[in-house]
Amino acid sequence: MFNFEKLSNFNNKDTITNYENELKLWESQLGKNYPLKYGHEIVSKKIKIPSLNPSNHKQIIGYLDAADTKDIDNAIKVAKNTFLKWRSFDTDKKSNLFLKIAEKLKNKKYKFASLMTLEAGKSWIEADADVAEAIDFLKYYSKQIKSISQIKVGQIENFEHNEFRYIPLGVGAIITPWNFPLAILVGMIVSAIITGNTVIVKPAMTTGVIAHEFYDLMFECGLPAGVVNLCYGDGPEIGKYLVKHPEISFVSFTGSKKVGLEIFHNAAKVYENQRHLKKVIAEMGGKDAIIADQDIDLDWAADIIVKSAFGFSGQKCSACSRLYIHENVYDDLLIKLKSTTEKLVIGDPKNRNTFMGPLNDINAFNKVSKYILYGKKHNKILVGGNFENSKGYFVSPTIFFDVKNDSLLMQEEIFGPVLSVNKFKTIEEAVSLCNDSEYGLTGGILSNNEFNINYVKENFQVGNLYINRKCTGAIVGYQPFGGFKLSGTDSKAGGPNHLLLFVQGQTITTRKGDLD
Repeated sequence: MFNFEKLSNFNNKDTITNYENELKLWESQLGKNYPLKYGHEIVSKKIKIPSLNPSNHKQIIGYLDAADTKDIDNAIKVAKNTFLKWRSFDTDKKSNLFLKIAEKLKNKKYKFASLMTLEAGKSWIEADADVAEAIDFLKYYSKQIKSISQIKVGQIENFEHNEFRYIPLGVGAIITPWNFPLAILVGMIVSAIITGNTVIVKPAMTTGVIAHEFYDLMFECGLPAGVVNLCYGDGPEIGKYLVKHPEISFVSFTGSKKVGLEIFHNAAKVYENQRHLKKVIAEMGGKDAIIADQDIDLDWAADIIVKSAFGFSGQKCSACSRLYIHENVYDDLLIKLKSTTEKLVIGDPKNRNTFMGPLNDINAFNKVSKYILYGKKHNKILVGGNFENSKGYFVSPTIFFDVKNDSLLMQEEIFGPVLSVNKFKTIEEAVSLCNDSEYGLTGGILSNNEFNINYVKENFQVGNLYINRKCTGAIVGYQPFGGFKLSGTDSKAGGPNHLLLFVQGQTITTRKGDLD
């Protein structure tokens, strides 16, 4: 059985001291330059993009060198040459290597978590969970690679010997998000390279220092140069160039629906000198809903809903952004939600008691602010609605109620701390409202009614359905994560079939004699 990494106890004095010490250490060495790295090359560029602390946007975490298309060509050339050796690297040795990386990351848990607090604006609890999930991906895929290497097929005795094996796809493009800057980055990289592929990684520019630190950790543990190649750069320019490059065999992407659909469009074409069809593995967000039934403890429900909606400022593709409450408890649960939300501690996540920090950057701040202004104009506000960015990109947790399902608030992914609420009469109506979305990632029900729970199980169109718990926080190896509809390709990260997305099957038959 796979044992997931336990979360830290922040009531422990030593744990608090370790975290605070790492924060101080990072703050003493901010503003460094982070170059491109491909193969044995370390490349500095004239154009450098600052990565800012979203809690204090005047504080620069580091400067990231911006790649151009020539750098991408060079990195792909390195990756292609490295692939010739890495594809046949012994499976047990690969598994042991990534277990070693997992152990190294565990030993540096607070170094990475504290960096996320500064660069990504994650609270201590959220950053710690991010590191734990990254460790889980390393350990889980180290185990899974062995299982897909032991496939057996039928034999025709004394006639032909049959072999079936999975072989890697080639050179891939890994385009990672900023909201889980370590966990998703690690999961995407490891699933691609542990199966024998080599990759070009283009991390999100707002969390590029975190990517650089993990890159260095892998090579400290013995990952051969050229297996992973790190190239920062402008998404529209460098991202598109990567996706369209004829030597790229697959694209693994996590991000917005808009960019994901563009990747699908571009990857579907066959470009000059391209000799394969590109595979796309994509996770593109959600508009996740929770159903609150009439027979539940309202204090308990309010706690679950608020944590689902406002953890990491709602910047999770799995965050609850829609809530449907049974009409018999609608008014009472709204009161509980208002009270629970008002108790949240909001501010700089360097403070260990902070629950909710800033938004990622000025673009996220402007986007979410516009939705709040729209909501104030067209809907009733229960709590929140404030935003301010003189120092950091802070938006208060906001709840709108009596929101109709055709509202932009109910239909579009906001990716911020905004929850829209309405009521329902029957479970059939509630599920119909939930399914009235182009997304299908996560969802949930809070209920003690067995019929309603079973109805939701059969009819709620989401990849991850949660009953009587948060709709966030999938555990690697236990709750494979990924949605469908326009939420993505149902990739099920952290699941038993995920590695199969990065390989192709090959059958080898050897004649042994004549069939009687």
